[in-house]
Amino acid sequence: MCRWLFVPVALPVAAVSAVRAIPVEWPVLGVQLVAFMPWVAAPAAAALLLALLGRSRWQRVLAASLMGCQAFWLLPLDVRGPTAEAAGRPVTLVAMSINAELGGADAGKIVDLVRERRVGLLAVQEYTPQLSLKLTAAGLDGLLPHRIAHAREGAGGTAVYSSSMLEDAGALPDTRFSMPVVRLDLGGGGGATLRVVAVHTLAPVGSAVNQWRKELATVAGAGTGSGPLLLAGDFNATYDHREFRSLLAGAGGARTLVDVAASAGSRLVPTWPMRGYHLPGIALDHLVTTRDITGSGYSVLPIAGTDHAAVVATLHVQVPSPSGSACAWLPAPPAGRRSGQG
Repeated sequence: MCRWLFVPVALPVAAVSAVRAIPVEWPVLGVQLVAFMPWVAAPAAAALLLALLGRSRWQRVLAASLMGCQAFWLLPLDVRGPTAEAAGRPVTLVAMSINAELGGADAGKIVDLVRERRVGLLAVQEYTPQLSLKLTAAGLDGLLPHRIAHAREGAGGTAVYSSSMLEDAGALPDTRFSMPVVRLDLGGGGGATLRVVAVHTLAPVGSAVNQWRKELATVAGAGTGSGPLLLAGDFNATYDHREFRSLLAGAGGARTLVDVAASAGSRLVPTWPMRGYHLPGIALDHLVTTRDITGSGYSVLPIAGTDHAAVVATLHVQVPSPSGSACAWLPAPPAGRRSGQG
């Protein structure tokens, strides 16, 4: 009996594993299945047990191979970023990102988390005019008085709030949802800034999978500049997606960017769905940084009114000493507007 049960259990595991292992542009079903790759470890373990009980050599070899792949993917060896070298003075910043699900997130809870966690930078996706008013009424402007906001009805709006001055550096081109790029003043009088991109890619659903790939590639392109960078938001991608790993690897494949959750050992902590879908949880929301930034205190925090959880981490940014040439490694900023209540 075990030998016959092995096939229907192992076959789906083998199919999804092939999609995870072979680096090609799979159709949308493959992309969606790979998002749930960590959960495939359960049927893989069941297949191994059935193979051991069934005493079939080929089944044991196949099951052991599948289980070995799952272990390798669950515990990858290249996710931890190196400690940033002390090339200058450290600046500490608490960053938070939340997809507000069509502006329905509990504004009071968002503000409570900002206050409790002493958040200095907040990225909000699916930011609507109504949510903007609710956040102001809940007291967010008093905690984070600077913002660059692209409020829209529906899912397309995005905003960045900060306790320090922000400069609008435009937005990523050719994306379905707004992805503003801002420069955050790191203080200290040296002119050092942190470049921040508020990320919200289209979900890989139906024919949108090609646009999803293009948008992830566009986000990856933001990481090719110099200076500290934070990509914060809803990537609609997990570490098991080849497209997300390519984003981290950069053009040279040298892991130029670091997923803060992965480097903290929290890669498998789900951020979606918190409600509304009877699906296993996966991590779609990320804080991604350049290697001159280290992260600590990573947390995933549910918020009422949205199917996404907030992600929060303390970032330690290495910036040049004020006595040196503080801006030598930064690209010349284009003319852009300063932060306000827009």
